[in-house]
Amino acid sequence: MTGLRQLKRQQVHDAISTAAITLFLERGFDEVSVAEVAAAAGVSKPTLFKYFASKEDLVLHRISDHHEESARVVRHRHRDERPLAALHRHFLEGLERRDPVTGLNDHPTVLAYHRMIFSTPGLAARLMHHTTRDEEALAEALGEVTDDLTARLVAAQTLAVQRVLARRNWARLTRGESADEVHPSAVAAADHAFGLLPDLG
Repeated sequence: MTGLRQLKRQQVHDAISTAAITLFLERGFDEVSVAEVAAAAGVSKPTLFKYFASKEDLVLHRISDHHEESARVVRHRHRDERPLAALHRHFLEGLERRDPVTGLNDHPTVLAYHRMIFSTPGLAARLMHHTTRDEEALAEALGEVTDDLTARLVAAQTLAVQRVLARRNWARLTRGESADEVHPSAVAAADHAFGLLPDLG
């Protein structure tokens, strides 16, 4: 029964998420109420809030699997791999598989999703809150190989590099270039950007 309950919860969660993203992309985040999302998903408003704590979470949960990802990369890196080298490698792998978090994914829905986040102040602010948590987690992971101040500075620089690269890739795709066309220069830009970061032993 526990498995069936979990499956049911996941189905309701997915239904709410799908309804929310569909409505937000069609009409705009600020133009759709939580009540409308609940109605479209076939649930009550209180039920919706049992699954998502806020309206913003209806959007940003889609990238929740990337929360504290950089810290995980550092902690689970190869034994002889340096932290920044691991983060560089991970970003290049993301480019190769067209991970949306790298900005190099030209699926129309992904492009529209990013446009919605970047153009909606409430979503952009919530995203920065997540970024701050990611920065703290990465600093903690880097603190295992260097002093606290250096770890915090490098964590902030690293996440800034990732953000700038992703926004740059996304901007090129919105101007009509394909992900395949952008990929070689995106790799070169990542190599350059990560090369500017300090080397940690």
